[in-house]
Amino acid sequence: MAEKEAISLLKKFASRLLPKSEDFFSLLVAQCENAVQCSGSLLNYMRTGDENYANQTRIFERQGGRLKERNLEALHQTFSTPIDREDIYRSITAIDDVLSYAETTVREMYLLGLPPDEHTLAMAVLLDEGSRALHSGYSALQKMPEQAKLDADRARTTERKIENLYRAALVELFDANHYMATLTDAHRLDASDLEVLLEPLDVPERQAVAASVQFILEIMKRREVYRHMSNAADRVALAGEILHDIVVKTS
Repeated sequence: MAEKEAISLLKKFASRLLPKSEDFFSLLVAQCENAVQCSGSLLNYMRTGDENYANQTRIFERQGGRLKERNLEALHQTFSTPIDREDIYRSITAIDDVLSYAETTVREMYLLGLPPDEHTLAMAVLLDEGSRALHSGYSALQKMPEQAKLDADRARTTERKIENLYRAALVELFDANHYMATLTDAHRLDASDLEVLLEPLDVPERQAVAASVQFILEIMKRREVYRHMSNAADRVALAGEILHDIVVKTS
């Protein structure tokens, strides 16, 4: 009995002396896997407008938050890391930020009553591509650094493409002629709801002013959504840059 107690005490003593080790490559890949699931749900929502996919996006974002906290705690508890500690920290937070902006996008679309459009779909396609590039890159990081570097470049490329889409979407958004040409029943209903604020005016004037105000509101709401997707792309690019830096430092 005394011998077993002595062995147990030695094990405890050794565990305190020996540095704790974590497989941070696998931990980061798990975060990327969750990001791919989240971006895939976001893409499906933009394709279909199905709220079930919006809810899935929120669920994956919450899971991502838990993975982030787990990985940060592991980093805090680990004495020695296989790659630079700051780069691990930056990777953890950048990947999680991609999910946060994806969730913010669907949440604000719901709150503002905005359905998906061709621009949110096009940006979601590229966000999904960027997330998959990150997953491929972090998966290859430990054993195939050159492949990881190529994937990092792919992730950064998607951000530039999304930025171009974002600018084109804004140009169209501020085009009153395009707005009138693509006016929907929902737009007309929203404009009619504003007429109650314009009762001192006669009917034609109320309708004209309400339509103009609705056009401005549409600009403000859509711009918010486009901006969140652009910000998500920025975080994809940042995660790609960090991955690229890790490859350069460890090669």
